[in-house]
Amino acid sequence: MNQDHASTKPHERLAAHLEDKLRKVNDMIHSRMMSENAPRIPQVTAHLIDAGGKRLRPMLTLAAADMCGYRGEYDVHLATTVEFIHTATLLHDDVVDESAQRRGRPTANLMWDNKSSVLVGDYLFSRAFQMMVEPGSLRVLSILSNASATIAEGEVLQLSAAQDLATDEGIYLKVVRGKTAALFSAATEVGGVIADAPEDQVKALFDYGDALGVSFQIVDDLLDYQGDSSATGKNIGDDFRERKLTLPVIKAVAQADAEERAFWVRTIEKGRQEEGDLEHALSLLHKHKALEATREDALAWAAKAKDALSALPEHPVRQLLVEIADYVVARIN
Repeated sequence: MNQDHASTKPHERLAAHLEDKLRKVNDMIHSRMMSENAPRIPQVTAHLIDAGGKRLRPMLTLAAADMCGYRGEYDVHLATTVEFIHTATLLHDDVVDESAQRRGRPTANLMWDNKSSVLVGDYLFSRAFQMMVEPGSLRVLSILSNASATIAEGEVLQLSAAQDLATDEGIYLKVVRGKTAALFSAATEVGGVIADAPEDQVKALFDYGDALGVSFQIVDDLLDYQGDSSATGKNIGDDFRERKLTLPVIKAVAQADAEERAFWVRTIEKGRQEEGDLEHALSLLHKHKALEATREDALAWAAKAKDALSALPEHPVRQLLVEIADYVVARIN
């Protein structure tokens, strides 16, 4: 391994491999987010899109298409569609969560207002639907439209499940598969479909995206309790303050005695949080080894993602996708 390879991250190497296509995606993002009639739309969209996200989801679409031998231009349309769906969900999420920070910057709802964030998110969803029909593939349209519905369904399920101590790991997985993994798996699957890949390869791409997305969200939930806020762009303990019952807490609640359960009822279910509660929550997570168990789950899902790739042809991109699965969980080391 040469020094350049060793010092760059796998998503950066994938971005370098896909440089020409990614440039076209960025150009299309900026041209399609414009609005002659409502200048606030590109202002709000640019605030989030230009904030330095990794473009991981659109890269997965381009990577899948490239690995399956696609030589057309519609992978760019689909990658842009995926990024618009993702950006729309972020704009809506920040309103729902009353978030103040995203990618290290003030959120759009803080910079403008909730109404602007919701309506611009709606606009981007509409733009995504305009773009996903352009390749002329009903199957692509079905995959991406189903993913959009699944994402919304997962978000609504989270509303009812997030503050209910009866939420178990099965319900948590349904939420994660909806709100996060659905777009990862759609991003990889449509790359194979647009390339007319054999069905076993399309299925493998779906399985890779699904497992990668689950692993990605579990890591995000773990980083909320033990991450570096300068690296994550979020404040430590945001999920606790927002009363989100994520996997580390679900694991701790499952082992809680009566006194500990009463603490979780007060802070999560009833939302009566006091000074020092976050520190006490962290002490309970450590006591029950909930963070370590969550990390093991993330590693297991990353391993599933890598296993799925074995059905795909030998290709430089395939190795990069293996390394991306490792990188997603390396964030918690």
